[in-house]
Amino acid sequence: MSQDTGLWSVRRPREVSSTLEIPTTLGGINYNTGLPQPASAMKRSASGAGAPYLNSHGRSMSGSRHSLALSRPSQPMFQRSSSGTNLADIGLSSVKRTSMRDKSFAPTPAPGRSSQDADRRSSVYRARTSTAGPMSHQSFFQQAPQPAGVPRDPRPLRDRSYQARIGQELLDYLAQNNFEMQMKHTLSQNIIKSPTQKDFNFMFQWLYRRIDPSHKFQKNIDQEVPPILKQLRYPYERSITKSQIAAVGGQNWSTFLGLLHWMMQLAQMLDGYASNRYDDACLESGIDVTGDHIIFDFLSKAYRDWLAMDEDADDEDANRALAPHIERMAQAFEQSNSKYTSELEMLEGENNRLLREIEDLEKSTPDPAVLDNHFRIMEEDKIKFEEYNALAMQRSDKYETRIQVLHEELEKLNEELREVEDERRGLQKAVDDLGISMQDIDRMTAERERLQKGIESASQRLEEVKKKVAEKELEAGKKLDDLERMVDRYNTLAYQIGLIPATAVNANGKDYELQVTVNDGPDFSSSQLKGSSGASSSDRLLVDPVSGYQPAHILNLDLRGQVKNSFLTLRKEISERRTVAMDMMMKDHDLLDGIKEAIEDKRSEVEALEHRVRAAEEEYEKTKE
Repeated sequence: MSQDTGLWSVRRPREVSSTLEIPTTLGGINYNTGLPQPASAMKRSASGAGAPYLNSHGRSMSGSRHSLALSRPSQPMFQRSSSGTNLADIGLSSVKRTSMRDKSFAPTPAPGRSSQDADRRSSVYRARTSTAGPMSHQSFFQQAPQPAGVPRDPRPLRDRSYQARIGQELLDYLAQNNFEMQMKHTLSQNIIKSPTQKDFNFMFQWLYRRIDPSHKFQKNIDQEVPPILKQLRYPYERSITKSQIAAVGGQNWSTFLGLLHWMMQLAQMLDGYASNRYDDACLESGIDVTGDHIIFDFLSKAYRDWLAMDEDADDEDANRALAPHIERMAQAFEQSNSKYTSELEMLEGENNRLLREIEDLEKSTPDPAVLDNHFRIMEEDKIKFEEYNALAMQRSDKYETRIQVLHEELEKLNEELREVEDERRGLQKAVDDLGISMQDIDRMTAERERLQKGIESASQRLEEVKKKVAEKELEAGKKLDDLERMVDRYNTLAYQIGLIPATAVNANGKDYELQVTVNDGPDFSSSQLKGSSGASSSDRLLVDPVSGYQPAHILNLDLRGQVKNSFLTLRKEISERRTVAMDMMMKDHDLLDGIKEAIEDKRSEVEALEHRVRAAEEEYEKTKE
C-alpha cells in the first residue's frame, strides 16, 4: 500500500538510499520536537535545507535504534513550549518508551555500568511542532542575556508570611498529585519551617519528573541540581552553590523554597498546556493552536506505533501502520476547518446584513445640508434658551425680593386682622346694646344663604353658556379654516385654467380671485363672554349681536350670482370650441385616411409595374439567349 505523498510520514531507518518524502500540505516542517528523527529524515535534512541542524545533535545507541535528538530551534513565544524540549540540548539522549500510567518514583538502586547506556535518561516529552513556521518570539525559557554578576531575586523570600503562603501552595500541589504515594515518603507538618535534606531531595526529584517524566536521577543531588537548573533556565541558578544544595535547611531554606515553588508553577503551566487550558487565550491573542495539537497527536501516536514495529518491517508495513493515523489527522483537520467554514458563512451573512443596513442608513440619512441647517437652528435656540435662563434667574431674584415684601405685607395684614377682630368684638357689643335678637340674626343669615345659592346657580348656568359658546366658536373657527382651504384650492384651479389674474386668457378682464374678508382678530376668542364691556367686535364671530356673517360679508365675490353665471358661460364656450375642434379633427382624420388609401393604391400599382418589369426583363433575357 503506497502512502499519499501529500502527507508527512515517519519512516524507519533504512539503507543510505532511502529518502524522506517532502510534505506539501502541512507547510514547511519545523523539527521543533524532542522526538528522535529517523535516519532517513536526517539524511534528507543533511542534503537539503535542514543541514544546519546536523551540527547540533548527537547520536547514541539504544538497542538497535538510533536516537537523533535535534537541537531545538527558536519557538513562538506564546508559552507554547515544553520544558522537556529544552532538555534536548544535552545532545546525547536515547528514546525510551515509558508507561503512561501512574508509577512509583521511589529511588531505585543505581544500575550497573553495563546497563547505563541502555537506560540513559531521555528528555523526550511533550514536544510540540507548529505549522505556523518560525516566528520572532522566543520560548519562555529563552530569555534575554543576563547581566554580569549574580541576579537578585525580587521575591520577598525572607518574609515569613510569603514563605507560609508559597509553602502552603506547594504542599497543596503535592497532596493533590499523590506525592507521598508516588515517592513513598511522608512529609512532616513542619516541613515548611524546618525541612530535612531528604525532604528537599524527594520534592525536587518529584517536581522535576512532573516536568520530564523520562529523567532518571543517577548522581548525588548536589551534582544533579545545577545542570538541571541551567537547562530549565532558572533565573537565579547562579546564586545557588553546591554547598547550599547539600545543606538546604537553616538560612538557605527560603532560597530553595522559592526554587521549588517556581518548579511547581512550571509544572502547572505544562499541565495546563497539555490539557489545552490556554487555547482560549491563544485565540484571543490571534494564535490558533488547533493545528499544533492535531499534528502533535499524529506525530506522538504514529511515532509510538512506528517504534513498536518489528525490526524487519519494510516500507509497506510502515505505511500500513501510519495510514490510520494519517486518516485521523485528515479528519481532525476537516472537522477543525468545518468550524471555520460555518463561522465564515455566519460572518458573511452578518456582513451582508450590515451592508444592507448601511445602504438603508445611507438612503434614510437626511441631507447634510439639512442637518447643518437643523444644527444652526438648534444653536440659535440654545442661545435663546440661555438668554431665557438668564432672564428667568433675574425674575427669580426679583420674585425672592417680592416674597420678602409679601411677608412684610402679610405681617401688616395679620395686624389689620387683629384690629378687625377687635372692631368686630366692639360691633358685637354695640349690637347687643341695640337689642337685636337671635331670631333677627338667623333670618338675615338664612336670607344671605338663599341669595348666595342663587348667585352660585346663576354662575353655573353662565359657565355652561360660556362652554357652549366656546364650542360654537371652535366649530365656527374650523368651518372658517375649511372655507379658507377651499378658497385656496379654488384660486389654484382658477389659475391653472387661466381665470386668474384678470389679464389671464379666460378672465376677459374680470377679477375672479376669491378672498376671505373676515375681520382679523385674536383667533376669534370668546372674550365677549368674560363680562368685559369694552371687548372689540372683531373678537367675535358675529357681525352683529343677533346674526352671524353672511356669504357676502366673508367673500369678496358673489359666487352664486355673478361668478357662477360667468363660469357657465365659459364652460359653454369651451364646449363649443371643443366641438369645433373635434369636427376639424374628424375631417382631418378622414382626409388622412383618404390619403393613406391613395398611397396604398399607388403602391399596388407600383408593385404591379415592377412585376411587369421583372417579367419583361426575364423575357428579354430568354430572347437574348
